[in-house]
Amino acid sequence: MRVAVIGGGWAGLATAVRAHQSGHEVTLLEMAGQLGGRARSVDVDGRRLDNGQHILIGAYTRTLALMATVCADIPGGLARRALELRYADGRGLRVPGGPAALGFVRAVLGAQGWDTRDRVALIAATTRWALAGFRCAPELSVAELCRSLPGAVRELLIDPLCVAALNTPASQASASVWLRVLRDAVFGGPGSADLLLPRQPLATLLPEPAAAWLRHARADVRLGARVQGLERDARAWRLDGESFDAVVLACTAAEAARLTAHHEPAWSRQAQALRYEPIVTVYLRCPGARLPAPMTALRDGPAAAAQFAFDHGALGASAGVFAFVVSGARAWVDAGLEATAAAVLQQAREAFAADTWPTPPTLLHMIAEKRATFRCTPGLVRPPMEIAPNLLAAGDYVQGPYPATLEGAVRSGEAAAARLGA
Repeated sequence: MRVAVIGGGWAGLATAVRAHQSGHEVTLLEMAGQLGGRARSVDVDGRRLDNGQHILIGAYTRTLALMATVCADIPGGLARRALELRYADGRGLRVPGGPAALGFVRAVLGAQGWDTRDRVALIAATTRWALAGFRCAPELSVAELCRSLPGAVRELLIDPLCVAALNTPASQASASVWLRVLRDAVFGGPGSADLLLPRQPLATLLPEPAAAWLRHARADVRLGARVQGLERDARAWRLDGESFDAVVLACTAAEAARLTAHHEPAWSRQAQALRYEPIVTVYLRCPGARLPAPMTALRDGPAAAAQFAFDHGALGASAGVFAFVVSGARAWVDAGLEATAAAVLQQAREAFAADTWPTPPTLLHMIAEKRATFRCTPGLVRPPMEIAPNLLAAGDYVQGPYPATLEGAVRSGEAAAARLGA
């Protein structure tokens, strides 16, 4: 089949690569001047930074497989570390290797800053969730699911993990989706919970090697190509007059809704109805500084915006560069980026020991993705992959078990490629 893939983010790249491997003739159309979508790299003052501090985990099996297919340098590009949620004051836990359940219990028993009641309550709750198959009523929020847990467990573990995984505050986040993430990540087998922290720009991990792979395979990759119209004739779909046997909409939900508004209005309205949560990444610079760990959890609050800080130098990337991540950032975006930057700078100075910073850190760059992810709320009904015959959707917002993650995008793209011609 002659297949058009609209959108060159991670879902579109997964679709294009797997569709070509299945024998289809692929044309990839990306409206921007570069591939990668919301997980791309940008040039800032002579260095490449990502449009946000992304994290992969060992459970991202399909993403890692796709990277291997296009010959990305996985060992050189990703620093693999055991899952550790450690705060600047030493509180937190670390999940050791080995069998998943045993590793989790050992992590909880060795957690710093919790008392015996905290540890017993978390192990008991997790056991109940496991016995229930990590399933719950779809209308439950994460806060409601975890209401009986002690405050220290919710504040130091549940809340930061929830906003990191779903980019939605625990009070508004879907408990059923969160439990699926917990099952596959923490209890998915040896290495599934490992953190894979990028030490090279995201562009080198998938977009650039995938583009080279596709071009070598003689796929047609077009940048700066926004599709204006989608039409259906007796035998094919037409994009701005060009005929294709099948089309995969791997663009944003808003763009897919625009293109389908005339032919499939019900699907278009469902995609258009999604609501979004922003993520702000504040890059700070301080030559000679080092954080206690490559990734440090932070206490957020009314005057403290970020939940995590990343030391790029400790990852083997740019020494003296630090990424502070503000997830679920709607209130901070509303307050303004200048106020957000000021709050993060103050938080950086106060959260770490005085000798962490040889000189006061300064603002290097700030990126706000206002539509970073859909709001993963209880009972949310997401648009299906199949729109019409030989017209499919792929993206992290399409129906699936995961929140808006790189793995969700890749899996959606691979699923769409597998459905071509079915």
